Amino acid sequence: MERLQKVMAHAGIDSRRKCEQMILDGVVTVNGQTITELGYKVGPSDQIEVRGVPIYKEQPRYILLYKPRQVISAVKDDKDRAVVTDYIQGIEERIYPIGRLDYDTTGLILLTNDGEFANLLMHPKYKVDKVYVAKLEGIPDIKALRRLERGIVLDDKKTSAARARLLSSNVDNQTAVVELTIHEGWNHQVKRMFEAIGYPVMKLKRERYGFLDLGRLQVGEWRELTAFEVNKLTQEAKSQVKSENN
Repeated sequence: MERLQKVMAHAGIDSRRKCEQMILDGVVTVNGQTITELGYKVGPSDQIEVRGVPIYKEQPRYILLYKPRQVISAVKDDKDRAVVTDYIQGIEERIYPIGRLDYDTTGLILLTNDGEFANLLMHPKYKVDKVYVAKLEGIPDIKALRRLERGIVLDDKKTSAARARLLSSNVDNQTAVVELTIHEGWNHQVKRMFEAIGYPVMKLKRERYGFLDLGRLQVGEWRELTAFEVNKLTQEAKSQVKSENN
């Protein structure tokens, strides 16, 4: 037996918090009975409906994809461009990306049908590190990198503390490769941060998400996360909140 809101979140209805609100709003029924109790538990044979629509109780899936360039971080696109789910074959569950990578950005992206897990990783208070490697026009000096680390004001809001380091530079071509670690996920954030210090991004790749990396995956390939990885990522996210509260 599992709590109703957890089953709803695993079915991809929404995050657990929003599923809880649906229950409180009286729009969820179990076996025809309206449920408004958050502690209510259901079993495999129970019939759950949200606003009269039955939900399909899916097994939770957790996918790591090496996203190619020119691919949309979505399950569909109104311009008929390639989307990340085009690369995931053999998965019947309705998975969706956790957060997004820009159209021309490559690298690690996670997909799931677990709304609670997705919300845990996307909410800024959990501060899961995301590591990017950018090829830049120009070679930033130490002063420019420190600006990134202190935070950049974008749309009247300052980015949180980051970590930046120069990986390599080419004096002849006047280009550099810089690693930037952030935990937010604002729209075009990494590119805008580099542009703000005067070094436009030529190429961008997300190398790591928390402790996860791309390993031996090639562009367009994917794998399922192990139960150990899911639990570790969940605990890593939650531990950030606990450390701040102490």
